[in-house]
Amino acid sequence: MYYTVVLGFMLVLPLVSTIGEAMMGSSLDIWTLALKWFVFWGVGARLAIAGIRQIAKPEFTAKDIFEIDDPKAGKIVQELGFWNLSGGLIALLSLVYPGWAMPAAVAGGLFYGLAGWQHWRNAHRNTNETIAMVSDLFIFVVLAVLVLRHFVPGL
Repeated sequence: MYYTVVLGFMLVLPLVSTIGEAMMGSSLDIWTLALKWFVFWGVGARLAIAGIRQIAKPEFTAKDIFEIDDPKAGKIVQELGFWNLSGGLIALLSLVYPGWAMPAAVAGGLFYGLAGWQHWRNAHRNTNETIAMVSDLFIFVVLAVLVLRHFVPGL
């Protein structure tokens, strides 16, 4: 289930939304559409839902991702959840306020890049942490390309 949700938010939904809006005759170029939808789904929806889950049920992240079986870890996971919910909300609202997409892409991309790197450094990661690592690094690369493409003409 975890794998399916991550795959949906990080690849399937952004691609379907980008292609769908492009086929409907959007005035935006394909790169801007991709930025819009990868920010909405990959940063907004994924982080907001992760944040809600971490706040409400911190033991999943503590035990199933980081293999920490200490109830005290829940406080730290909940604080991570507060950021995930807050950052996710900004990215979700970028559909209403398009100017928020680029800051959300930069902040979300940096978060994912650093989190992915941290997962990569853990040589003893479990399957769930490996999925988190791959998806974090994937969305980091996608967002980095889209941000650079915006600021470096002809890239």
